[in-house]
Amino acid sequence: MDKGFEMRVAVWNGKNHMPARISIVLVLALGALAIFNNAGEEWTDRSNEMIEAREPIIVEFPLRGEWLSPNTPGTKIPSHGTDQLGTRYAYDFIQVDWEKKGWPAYRVSLPQYLLFGVPVNEYYCWGQEIHAPCDGIIVQAEDGYEERERTNLLSDLSNTYKNAHYFDPRKDDVQSVAGNYIIMECGDNAYAALVHLQTGSIRVTVGQSVKKGEVIGRVGNSGNSLGPHLHFQLMDSIDIATANGLPCAFEQYEVFRDGEWQQVVNGIPTDKDRIRFGS
Repeated sequence: MDKGFEMRVAVWNGKNHMPARISIVLVLALGALAIFNNAGEEWTDRSNEMIEAREPIIVEFPLRGEWLSPNTPGTKIPSHGTDQLGTRYAYDFIQVDWEKKGWPAYRVSLPQYLLFGVPVNEYYCWGQEIHAPCDGIIVQAEDGYEERERTNLLSDLSNTYKNAHYFDPRKDDVQSVAGNYIIMECGDNAYAALVHLQTGSIRVTVGQSVKKGEVIGRVGNSGNSLGPHLHFQLMDSIDIATANGLPCAFEQYEVFRDGEWQQVVNGIPTDKDRIRFGS
């Protein structure tokens, strides 16, 4: 895969951010044919670049089982091609078939995905439980945004293109981009956003105190999404439209390297890491 192409599972872009627009155009042209088909490529571990103005905030990994992060600050900052909407250090998490070429995120064939789309329940990660990354208080919980029942390449790319060019966080409904989401306070001026959740899956309400590891929702495909996944980020405000992203790392997880699972402490996964936690 050409290094000029950046896979974007989900894009939170502001209206006037030209680099983000350029990356979207590249996705429109190449994205569907190159999804996760990059296992043999060289990559650069930029995890140390996470430590810029401050040390990363340590939180618990919000999922259980095996995961891949195709968009992560462990590989590139800004991880989503823009600093807007608090996404500078954001992660996307999906589940894939590690045994198949290209690590597909769905059970059907590539031709079916390209020509006919895929029901969301055919994606490995759809419906997986999401866990609170910290002890904290729920400050926003927005559910009820209708999920598309299946992904469709052309319509999903069209929606992504429209949001990249015309979404205005000052006046447009943030759920058209975020879908169903939870924002929780994880400390002084630190808020975790968990985005694109399954419709009807949110188990918490505003003002509720939750403990780290508590199930709070399920992975979905709501909002501006090319396929089911969890978008996770820390930010300095509950207002996504104006928030700045905050660096974060995960207090522990495992990575499959050299034929075995290796423990990682306070780590930042890259976009090639096979991650496992809590299983």
